[in-house]
Amino acid sequence: MTPDRDSHVQLRRVLNRRDVVAIAFGAMVGWSWVVLAGEMVVRAGAVGSILAFVTGAVMVYLVGLTYAELTASLARAGGEISFVFAALGTKMAYACGWILVLAYVSVCAFEAVALPTVLRYLIPEFEAGYLYTVAGWDIHVTWVLVGVAGALTIGLVNYFGIKVAAFVQGIAAFLLLVIGVSFFLPGVVFGDLERLVPQFTSFDGYLAVVVMTPFLFLGFDVIPQIAEDIDLPRRTMGRLLLFSIGLALSWYVLVQWTVGVTLESESLVGRELPTADAMSVVYGSQWGGRALVIGGVLGIATSWNAFFMAASRLLFAMARGAMLPAVFAKLHPRYQSPVAAIVLLTACTVIAPFFGRPALVWLVDAGGFAAVVAYGLVAVSFLVIRQRFPDLPRPFRLPYPKVVGGLALGSTLVFVVLYLPGSPVALTWPYEWAIIGIWVLLGMVFSLGLDRRVRRIGKLRRNQLILGDYADVMQVKDS
Repeated sequence: MTPDRDSHVQLRRVLNRRDVVAIAFGAMVGWSWVVLAGEMVVRAGAVGSILAFVTGAVMVYLVGLTYAELTASLARAGGEISFVFAALGTKMAYACGWILVLAYVSVCAFEAVALPTVLRYLIPEFEAGYLYTVAGWDIHVTWVLVGVAGALTIGLVNYFGIKVAAFVQGIAAFLLLVIGVSFFLPGVVFGDLERLVPQFTSFDGYLAVVVMTPFLFLGFDVIPQIAEDIDLPRRTMGRLLLFSIGLALSWYVLVQWTVGVTLESESLVGRELPTADAMSVVYGSQWGGRALVIGGVLGIATSWNAFFMAASRLLFAMARGAMLPAVFAKLHPRYQSPVAAIVLLTACTVIAPFFGRPALVWLVDAGGFAAVVAYGLVAVSFLVIRQRFPDLPRPFRLPYPKVVGGLALGSTLVFVVLYLPGSPVALTWPYEWAIIGIWVLLGMVFSLGLDRRVRRIGKLRRNQLILGDYADVMQVKDS
């Protein structure tokens, strides 16, 4: 047995209710509401884009219900890998964890690309030092440097521990909320309903927005990832998870509505930051748009920081359970941060700015697909655990578990089909499929030592490290 995977390797419970809400809300909001709102309204119409978000939210909420019960029962770092391990065994838990890491990394990479986009709006002459062109987009030295600097900053914040990261998250989320309300209220009160034309463009346009929503709502599942850091009753964790989904849905609906009643649909075509332009119209000044862009920067910070926390905990938990090399389970002796995981995530994020703005859409779609696959595995695990472990303590207990679990699984399967070739909104070849393919290959490489690592620590010890207090209750028959 290696000391790295001994049962004493646990995280500190230091996060309170405010920290958890700020982390989950900040994770789901991010920057996409600033840069993608116009494209969504153009594709689906103002009302169509809102309906698409509601559709996506229904799927996410159904999955969130299963997450809420499982998180309250198995409050361990890594979240999903504990759920899937208990139900489907080590290999499926590894597959779920690895595909979910892609979803989280895609968000972090998305924000690294989005950050330079902000400065293009604030500083017209920002771009300098041409390097090369990717998919019609010119990459400049300044663009890359800003993205890399952001990646290093987020990595450094998380290096100093989750309490520091949560403190930064709380301040950024509060300021973001203030700017958002300043944008929504005038739009709702003074917006022109006649601008909501077309209200609905086409079913294909509606679907195009629907398939984006899993990525945009990605973030409620940050809570199970950081569960071992949370100092709250387990039942409360489940409730906060569901509350965060409702809060994010309200935010996205208000964004789409405000943009729709502020700017003509035809004028949205080609706008780089339509939400900021709408804010300028609302206040009759370019400073309004710049203030909203600052809000966008705060959104980048909250999302980036939250998913960095989640991804580092997921890698830590996978390594602690022998699914990844032991180095990723090592914690800093003072800050209790998973240092190796943070270094790896920082390195992955640093690469993203070198691909420019086209990478935004690629990452949204690839990350959304990865998230949906993970959601499906969790839904299956929920049904299996309900049947296999009926006496498992459930502080947050769902009524009609077969109905809820079946609907959650069914909705994820619908989304998976939408991403596949033949669908009008299938993943783009070769870029988006290449991202997924490369990640799968990397996962296969890391899995080569999986059986050996599992044998080294033994079945009983592995169960303890993955399931914690319930290892004795849940006698897992591994696959």
